[in-house]
Amino acid sequence: MSYDECYIISDMKNLYTILVCCLALVAANAQETVFETFKDTRVINSHSVETIKQGKMDMRISHRFGDFAGDAGGWRSFYGLENATDVLIGFEYGLTDKFMVGINRAKGAGPLRQNVNGVFKYRIITQEINGRNPFSLAVAGVASVTTMKGSETPGVLSFFDKGSHRTSYHLETILARKFSPRFSAQFSFGWTFRNLVESADKNDLVNIGAGFRVQLTKSIGLIGDLIFPISELRTAANDYYPPLGFGMEWDTGGGHVFQINFTNATGLVETDFIPYTRTSWGDGEYRLGFTIARLFTL
Repeated sequence: MSYDECYIISDMKNLYTILVCCLALVAANAQETVFETFKDTRVINSHSVETIKQGKMDMRISHRFGDFAGDAGGWRSFYGLENATDVLIGFEYGLTDKFMVGINRAKGAGPLRQNVNGVFKYRIITQEINGRNPFSLAVAGVASVTTMKGSETPGVLSFFDKGSHRTSYHLETILARKFSPRFSAQFSFGWTFRNLVESADKNDLVNIGAGFRVQLTKSIGLIGDLIFPISELRTAANDYYPPLGFGMEWDTGGGHVFQINFTNATGLVETDFIPYTRTSWGDGEYRLGFTIARLFTL
């Protein structure tokens, strides 16, 4: 082998060494994002920070039964299983990994029924492992329109003098962190607006919320959430209560998540259960509910 050939080989080795070092440096500086802060796009009543991946469609079926205990519950109603306070079926789609949209139809549990709800959620920040982003941040919104027949009695909420009286909206920001492989928590700040309210009420309703998830086994998690409306009207003295829920969820694999829960909320959509929850855990007015979520690739 000639001197020139040895010199070329030596240069190539040096170049290779430099390239490997550069790749190692890039890999060391690259931050791995946190995966599945929550298993589903919902906790129980509230949205979670999660979005649907691009090209995936989520079919959702949710059900809320009647009071489990209290005056309307117990054996006479088979612990609420003979009644349904709300039923929802909908579809949601991931336009990108961070932006999802959806539409659903809910029976409704408040004064406005037969609701069609549009949904969007955008994930602004994703938590990184040992990175500069210690949390995830998302913004979610709901637009609802009631399709129920209008009342002929002026002064009631279902007397729709204008088409806009049928609509209501909800917007919230969600801040979440996965503290460990077994525990995640989130906090939310929301604003709900209704175009038509009772005379003693206000159109705007600010609310705060919190949620958590505890991983019990590889496929089973314990979940819970609370939403607190900030309003002088919405107190226990006026027969309004914060929606509070606890439940279990099973990730069966293959994009199928099943959730069973107990909550005092009768409605399934923010524009319904945030302003109109008038049932109390203390009076046995909590109910069994479930959600089936199935992901499809389109």
